[in-house]
Amino acid sequence: MQGATGPTMASDAKGEGIRNLDEQLCFAVYSTAHAFNRLYRPFLTELGLTYPQFLAMLVLWERDGQTVTAIGDRLMLDSGTLTPLLKRLEASGLIARARSRDDERRVLVHLTAEGRALRGKAGAARNAVPCAVEDSGVEKERLLADVLSLRGALRRAVEAEG
Repeated sequence: MQGATGPTMASDAKGEGIRNLDEQLCFAVYSTAHAFNRLYRPFLTELGLTYPQFLAMLVLWERDGQTVTAIGDRLMLDSGTLTPLLKRLEASGLIARARSRDDERRVLVHLTAEGRALRGKAGAARNAVPCAVEDSGVEKERLLADVLSLRGALRRAVEAEG
């Protein structure tokens, strides 16, 4: 909401100005991510996947046989979040985990035949978002570049705090 001199500010308990919810970039990104999840949900329900499981499968469809660490790095998930997710995918018969022959500390994740076959069925889910974005009039490539740039800046800020 714009006031006569700019964005409307609410006052906190100390009287300091804070932006209203709809003017918070963090809320805009959070609520957009939530909208993405809702858009994907019907497609993923048909596949028997949650959104985080779908992301893990995307990583493996790009390159099979990755370590748990590599998958976690790619998805920006810690092992405490990733391990249960991978266990559920394994219980569903979509992946197999095995210790590396070269280094038993490393766990490799491979797609099963069922996991590879699921890729073809996942096309509807992969196409849903581009269609919705195109219908919005937003330039997808520019938006993606801006979001990736923002993510990089936020990661650097966290690392600097760290």
